[in-house]
Amino acid sequence: MRAPIGDFDNAVPAPECLDLLTEPVAAAVRAWRGTVPADQLLYVDTDPEIADTAVFVEHHGPQLLDQSANCVIVAGRRGEETTLAACVVRSATRVDVNGVVRKHLGARKARFAAMETATGESGMEYGGITPIGLPADWPVLVDAAVVDTEWVLVGSGRRRGKLILPGKALAQLPGAVVLEGLGVS
Repeated sequence: MRAPIGDFDNAVPAPECLDLLTEPVAAAVRAWRGTVPADQLLYVDTDPEIADTAVFVEHHGPQLLDQSANCVIVAGRRGEETTLAACVVRSATRVDVNGVVRKHLGARKARFAAMETATGESGMEYGGITPIGLPADWPVLVDAAVVDTEWVLVGSGRRRGKLILPGKALAQLPGAVVLEGLGVS
């Protein structure tokens, strides 16, 4: 099937290709519930050498910059307690770590999580982290602009491959909180 966005000729419903996903992502797809059916989570094979946003949109088309989202892991700290959270924003924006994120987490300090922490705790590859399949106790902060996007391209848990899904599906994830202004220009 052709993907609803981008120039991908071969999009496969994620439940039909679980072996191409990391275990946490595959488990989340198997357990998927909500108003968006699991077969609307589509997997497209992509070259891991061009997984980074700027190179990816240069190769697959500039329109994807507004139709793709990045998922970054942040660490909020208050006293001795550290909270890990995922932040999902449009690729053309950056996460407001020291404003919206820090306030929402009730943290004194917030920063991007170390690569080893993000990959080790999520079970996903750096450069491919997706909000689907993250640990259940993590808040998943999603910018409202992403939820309002008809179809969104996100990581698949690996650098090879991406997922395309309705933006509104991200609001259905465990721990999801939709926030205005999470992504800033």
